[in-house]
Amino acid sequence: MSEVEPGIYQHFKGRQYEVIGTVRHSETEEQYVLYRPRYGEGDLWIRPLDMWQERVVRDGYDGPRFARVR
Repeated sequence: MSEVEPGIYQHFKGRQYEVIGTVRHSETEEQYVLYRPRYGEGDLWIRPLDMWQERVVRDGYDGPRFARVR
């Protein structure tokens, strides 16, 4: 899996998120994406890199979970 570039991404359900960068778990070395929603309180969140990059097939949609918009 490749790293995710910082920037603005859109979730397949429509909301946008700002990716800060990728981080690595100190024990397992698993990679995560560090991001914040562009709505609400602006808290920081992490999601496993493989989940961030996975393809979603649901309710007639077939595409990336998150797509970079800029």
